[in-house]
Amino acid sequence: MADVERGRDPSWAPIAPLSGDHLTRLTALGAELSAASGDVLFSAGDPSYDFFVVLEGTADIVERLGAADERLVASFGPREFLGEIGMLTGERSRFYGVMRTPGRLLRVSVHQIQLLVAQDPELSEYILRTFLERRANLLRRGAGLTVIGSRYDERCRRLLQAFSLSRTAVRWMDLEEHSDAEALLRELQVPVSDLPIVLIPGRPLLRNPDPADLAAEFGEPPGATAPEHDVCDLLVVGGGPGGLAAAVYGASEGLDTALIDAAAFGGQAGTSSRIENYLGFPAGLSGAELAARGTIQATKFGVELHRNARATAFTSRAGLHMVTCDDGRVFRARDVIIATGAEYRRLAVPGIEAWEGNGVYYAATVTEAKHSRGRPVAVIGGANSAGQAAMFLSRTCDRVHLLVRGADLDHSMSRYLIDAIVSNPRIDVRVRTEAVGITGDSSVTGLEVVNHASGEHSALDVGAVFVFIGATPCTGWLDDQLATDSKGFLLTGHDLTGLPADMRAPFPFETSMPGVFCVGDVRSGSVKRVAAAVGEGSAAVRLVFERRRADRAEIP
Repeated sequence: MADVERGRDPSWAPIAPLSGDHLTRLTALGAELSAASGDVLFSAGDPSYDFFVVLEGTADIVERLGAADERLVASFGPREFLGEIGMLTGERSRFYGVMRTPGRLLRVSVHQIQLLVAQDPELSEYILRTFLERRANLLRRGAGLTVIGSRYDERCRRLLQAFSLSRTAVRWMDLEEHSDAEALLRELQVPVSDLPIVLIPGRPLLRNPDPADLAAEFGEPPGATAPEHDVCDLLVVGGGPGGLAAAVYGASEGLDTALIDAAAFGGQAGTSSRIENYLGFPAGLSGAELAARGTIQATKFGVELHRNARATAFTSRAGLHMVTCDDGRVFRARDVIIATGAEYRRLAVPGIEAWEGNGVYYAATVTEAKHSRGRPVAVIGGANSAGQAAMFLSRTCDRVHLLVRGADLDHSMSRYLIDAIVSNPRIDVRVRTEAVGITGDSSVTGLEVVNHASGEHSALDVGAVFVFIGATPCTGWLDDQLATDSKGFLLTGHDLTGLPADMRAPFPFETSMPGVFCVGDVRSGSVKRVAAAVGEGSAAVRLVFERRRADRAEIP
């Protein structure tokens, strides 16, 4: 365990070594084996790998980018276990597990660990907490994948933003900053025209990858149209809190359920640094933790999960609904729950596009925060997402300027957040203030703002800008086939008017198309809170059953 001098990060250690009782329960699920020094327990690129507990000796987790580039991530001794949360959420291994000294191991299949998570609350909580802390540490360190590209390349910025939203640990080698990036490109024989590239341990490098390439690397099936007879009971489109809840409740009630999402499960809530008003978590929980736990729970009940599946088209015929994704995959279902949420609006400032993903961000996770550590930043917005971002960034940034267009925070932010912000000496709240310009050279250096109360213009010295200014519903893929309000949010239930006289009255959360429901932020009039989305997702599943009973009753 004393391996800090070898590069081992102590925060990868378990919360505490396994107790004797823990070890007894795990032993009943696995088998002991002997291992020699240098034995490989699992490799980078493996689609799945087993759970190993060290009984005697020492095992290492190492990262390999090439034959001569090996980095120690962690080292484990007796009664410590290997792995992180990707083991349970279906991600490929990004590292190698290697025995450093001869010893003995307990090997438990990943299937048995999934059963343990479902059946042993105390031990599963211990393992999950350790796994989640390790993933958070990987995000801080930027270990796992390597992206090589230029900060001025829009394709590179878009790729980095996609990884950030999916909470994927990435090391970015910026051509403008890392002197060894060009040498590595020459070694790999990659021309600049192929950038950005993604180096994935144990897998072929990806050149300017598109979503289908990324989906394959996360274990997704190749883009292909499913057979006409392949129809599930319930398709949930969108994996935020509402979508995850709908999938979990649907599968637990016996429905053959599939869940698809354009990026990673968790939605905007998944990028939140801390959710403190969610019932049952008095100390709060991160959005990443909520997303990981929800994903594992969905797996437990048999939900068919598909990441990186962006819905692009929707059709409905004779009571059967079909959703087509950007990589060609087609999903058919008898009922659909739309939970695609909303995207933060882009900041309308001249020249802002050149800095998006490179100093201007629409999320505030550890990935974005590490680029502005120790510098002043600006957070733009007056709702809970902006408040949570300001609190999170205040831990590592020199100063946080919170810019709010309104006269105060009270109309859109929870009181607990307002109190925390007001009492935080690192947060400077500026009401009736709007950004009107941005400055920079090789990086963002300042923000021009105007105070609408006084008309005064001023310049803020900031190293990054975080934007949370309202939302636009993610409904473009529906091609106006469902009724919406004036802002494009989907209408449901009693808000629907002008329906055909021979059409039954829609259920709550049901859209203008029978059998298609809507929950969460994409629904008109929804309460923009995590708990509300979870409640809507679970309630919509009950209404799926009600819809089926009502429609059967109408059949003569």
